[in-house]
Amino acid sequence: MGKSKTKRFRRAPFSPAGAPSVPDGDPGEGSSPAAELLEKLQHPSTDVRELACASLSKLLQQKQAIPALMQRDVVRCLGPMLLDQKLVVREMAAGALRNLSACGGFEVCDDMVTKDIMTPLVALLKECRTGLEESNGSLEEMKVTNKNCIEDIANEAVNLLWNVCECNSTAVSIFNKEGCLAVVLQYLKRFHTNVDLAIAVASCLQAVTEDNPDLLSSFDASAHQALETVMLSSDKTMHHVLLRTLVAGVVWNTKSTLPSGSQAGTVNAILKIFSECLAIDAGETVLQMKKAEVERLTISAEPEAEENMDEEHNAVLDEVEEMEETRTGTAKRKNDISDLLPRSTQELKEVAALLLAQQTALEIIVNMCCSDDPSDDEWEELSSSDESDTFLDNFTEGEQLLSPLCLSAEVHTALMNHCLPKKALALHCDRPPSRLNVVQYRALTCLHSILLVSDVDCLGGAAVLQSLSQHLSQLVFSQPEISQHTEFLEAVTSALRALLQMLASNNIPQLMSLCEAGVHSSHVGVRMNVVGILGIAGSVLAKVDDTAETLKMIGKFLLDVAMKDSSLVVMGEALDAIFDVFADGKEAEKAAEHIRLLPALKEFQPVFRSRIRKEGKGQYSSDQLCVLDNVKLNLRRFIAYQETLERKK
Repeated sequence: MGKSKTKRFRRAPFSPAGAPSVPDGDPGEGSSPAAELLEKLQHPSTDVRELACASLSKLLQQKQAIPALMQRDVVRCLGPMLLDQKLVVREMAAGALRNLSACGGFEVCDDMVTKDIMTPLVALLKECRTGLEESNGSLEEMKVTNKNCIEDIANEAVNLLWNVCECNSTAVSIFNKEGCLAVVLQYLKRFHTNVDLAIAVASCLQAVTEDNPDLLSSFDASAHQALETVMLSSDKTMHHVLLRTLVAGVVWNTKSTLPSGSQAGTVNAILKIFSECLAIDAGETVLQMKKAEVERLTISAEPEAEENMDEEHNAVLDEVEEMEETRTGTAKRKNDISDLLPRSTQELKEVAALLLAQQTALEIIVNMCCSDDPSDDEWEELSSSDESDTFLDNFTEGEQLLSPLCLSAEVHTALMNHCLPKKALALHCDRPPSRLNVVQYRALTCLHSILLVSDVDCLGGAAVLQSLSQHLSQLVFSQPEISQHTEFLEAVTSALRALLQMLASNNIPQLMSLCEAGVHSSHVGVRMNVVGILGIAGSVLAKVDDTAETLKMIGKFLLDVAMKDSSLVVMGEALDAIFDVFADGKEAEKAAEHIRLLPALKEFQPVFRSRIRKEGKGQYSSDQLCVLDNVKLNLRRFIAYQETLERKK
C-alpha cells in the first residue's frame, strides 16, 4: 500500500452560545432571513452585527443553505467582519466562515480562496498574535478578558485556516509566503493554558507540512524547539495526548530539516508518543470518564446541569460520529455503545480526543511503513496505449513495475522496540465494528503495513504468526453479520494477506471458507484480498509434497473468479494468483493437468483481451490499466510456458 494523504477530521462546527434560531425559509428568496442577515452585517450597531454573524454561523451549518448564500456572496460579506473594530464580531464572523469551510466542502473552500478570504484571515491571525503579546503587559483584569477573547478568535481563525489549506493549494502557498508558520507557532506555545487552540494549530501544521518543500526552509531551530517542547510535555489529559500525537506527525513531515545525526532519536521519540497513545485502553477510558462524570455531577450544586446534559451530549457525539467514514442505515445497532458514553460535554470530549489521537497515530504509522507512490506523470507514461504491450515486452523477467516497500533501519528498530505491531493488534476488539469503528479499521491497516515490512523473527516467530492468523480468521467468522461491514472485511483480509506472505497457513479448509465468503462481497477490495490470500497460500503449498489435491481446489476457485467476476481488476488479481500457484513444481503440474488449466486459459485469453479493450478506458484508471496490460502479457507468457511443459511430457 502506498503512502496516501489522509484527510483529517475537522472539529465540530462553531456554535455561538446564545445565538437565536434562524427561521425556516428558502435562502434564495428576496426577503429571506439570509438576505436580511447579510444586510445587517453593515449595521452601525455592534450588537446587530454580532447577532447577524451568530445567526449566519448557525445557518451555515445547514448544507442545503450554503449554495444560495454563496450566490449572495456571503464570503465577501463576512470577510471584512474578521477585522471589525469589536472583538466579539470578529469571533462570530470567524466562526461563521469556519462553519462554511467545514460544511461546504472542497468546492466552497476553493471559492473562498478565489474570493480572497486569505487576506483578512492572515491579517486577523497576525493581529491576534500582537494582541496576545500586548495583553501580557496590561492590567490583570483587562489582561484576562482580552487574552481569553483574543484566544477564542484565534481558535476560530486557525480552524478556518486549517480547513482552507487542507482543500486548496493556493491557500497553502499564501501560508508559506505570508510567514504564517511563525504566527501559529506562537499560538502553539500556549498549549499549557489553551490546549484547544494548540490542537487546532497542530492539525493545521500537519496539513500544510505534507508535500510542501517550500515551507520546510522556514523550520529553523526555534520552530523545532517549539514542537519539541510540546512532545516532551507530560500532561495526562486525552486532549494533550491528541496534541502530542498531532505534533509528532508534524515532526515526521519535517524530519528532513533535522540534522542527520539526530534523526534516529527523533524517529524513536515520535514512535514513543504513538506507542503511549495506542497503549491507552479506549474502552476503559470510556468507563472512567463515565464514572468521573457521575462523581462531578453528584458534587455539583447546579440544578440546570442535568437539563442541558442531553443537548451537550448530542452536540459532542456528532463530533465523535464524524470519525466514521461509512454509515450503514439509521437503525441502532446491537453493539451501539452510546449508552456507555458520558453524557456531558467535558468527559465526552476527552473520549473523542483519545479516539482521534489513536486514529491519527495509526494513520501516520501506515505512512511511515510505506514508500511513495509513483507520480501521476510516471503513471501517465505507463498508461494503457497501443505501445503498452511493446513497453512491457521490453521488461526483463526479474524487473518489477513498482518498487517494493522499504523501511529505514531507524523506523524498523523503533517500531519493534515500542511493540507497535502488538499494540495495533490489541486495538481492535473481538466483536464486529461499532459506531466508533474507525480506530479498529486503522489498527488493522497499520498491522497490515507493519507485516509487509517485517520478517518472521522480529515479530516473534512462526508460532506467534500462526496464532495471529487464527485470531484474524476468528474476527471474520465471529458474527454472521460481519459480511455487511465491507470496510472491516477489507482491512482484516488485507492483514491476513500480508501475514500469509510470511507464513502459509495449514488450515486450508478454514481459509477456503473465508475466501468463499469474501469472493461474494460487493466490495472489489475484499474480493481482491481473498484472491491474493489464496494465491500466496497456494504458491507456498506448491513447494510441498502431497499437496496436489489442495492445489486443485485452489486452482478451480481461482479459475472460477478469473472467468466470472464482474471487475477486470479482480479478474487480473485471480490470474496473477494462478501464475504464482502453478509457476513451478511437480505438485502444481499434477493439479494443473487435472483441472485442465491450459485449455481453460487458452479459451479465456481472447475474452480477457476483449474485455480490456471494451471496458478498460471508460471504467479504470491509468494505473489499473497498466497492471491489466501486465497481466495480459503474463497470461500470454504463462500459456506459452504451459505449452512447453505439455510438449516435454
